[in-house]
Amino acid sequence: MRKPIIAGNWKMHKTMEEAVDFTEKVKELVPSNAQVDTVICAPFLFLDRLVKEVDEYNVKVGAQTMHFEEQGAYTGEVSPVALKGIGVSYVILGHSERRELYNETDESVNKKVLSAFQYGLTPIVCVGESLEQWEKGETREHVGSQVTKALQGLTEEQVKHLVIAYEPIWAIGTGKSSTAEGADEVCGHIRQVIENNFSKEVADSVRIQYGGSVKPDNIRDFMSHSNIDGALVGGASLDPNSFLSLLEASINE
Repeated sequence: MRKPIIAGNWKMHKTMEEAVDFTEKVKELVPSNAQVDTVICAPFLFLDRLVKEVDEYNVKVGAQTMHFEEQGAYTGEVSPVALKGIGVSYVILGHSERRELYNETDESVNKKVLSAFQYGLTPIVCVGESLEQWEKGETREHVGSQVTKALQGLTEEQVKHLVIAYEPIWAIGTGKSSTAEGADEVCGHIRQVIENNFSKEVADSVRIQYGGSVKPDNIRDFMSHSNIDGALVGGASLDPNSFLSLLEASINE
């Protein structure tokens, strides 16, 4: 049985004061024995403080990206060593906004995934198709290729412990979302791609999230499907009450 995981991706939102206020409100209300993993992925500036805030609580902190190198002349970048050093647990890799706005490629995402494991971080690997690809029926081919390239060079044990987030680009921040059945079908295809490249045991172990306008009023529908193990949430993760509602819906499933 795969344990659900809800990860909030704050993107470039909140001040330090707002981030701490949110975390203080949420951490007390996440039961220590919750049947769901709770992750807050915040801007780099807040990570160190938030790790300290959630110490001894059932909440983990994640970064929204990282460089694949340990150190070097990479102005503006943050290394996996630095993230691990302050207690960060997860890192989002290959988000569509990073691919589109900052020229990340399947190859660079793969380098980051390998580096994350090398330095003890759990990668949340994002994949997803554009509206044009979806309309042309190219979703399976595109997403399958992204998954295959992202996981190159990983061991079976590493693949078992990563998280994949299927986020159709046309549903991110638009208010539109895939149907639960459609999302489950793609997540099932992702699982099949992993089985083809590794094994059924590995495929059955990987947790796959859905992302794309996930809200408290639709998450139960997504979570009721067998191939969906949680959600990577944008806007709905910015409000503590909304985020707690998402966790409650996941726990109750």
